[in-house]
Amino acid sequence: MSLKMTKSEREAFLADLHVGVISIAEQDRGPLTAPIWYDYEPGAELWILTGRSSRKGRLLEAAGRFSLVAQTETPPYRYVSVEGPIVSIEKPNLERDERPMAHRYLGKELGDGYIDTTRGDGDVENILVRMRPERWLTVDYSKQFAAD
Repeated sequence: MSLKMTKSEREAFLADLHVGVISIAEQDRGPLTAPIWYDYEPGAELWILTGRSSRKGRLLEAAGRFSLVAQTETPPYRYVSVEGPIVSIEKPNLERDERPMAHRYLGKELGDGYIDTTRGDGDVENILVRMRPERWLTVDYSKQFAAD
């Protein structure tokens, strides 16, 4: 029995709310691996927000691709890992990108508070990075308990 997710299962799982873990190649070191908020709609590009001058931002621009994994934290464990090229790096829009991302992870009230406290830092220029998933790895351990 295969524990792999189907295309629709993996896309739906990735679209659900999970904190992702991003990995970005770094010359002469292991990859930078860190938690990150992300958004994804089935069949579309995955996107993240980060500071342009942050370590993640600098490495993303240099590497041109990244990996991201999303997982459940409780049994039966499931995960989706995607890897692919960056297809665009652009300036995010507060109402189209940043506020909805904060609402996705924190809810409306806390998300608005997060935006209010982080928007005041004019020294931080955020970027929106879009990646086209090319390679997928998936496991869904609930399939080993599914009835035949």
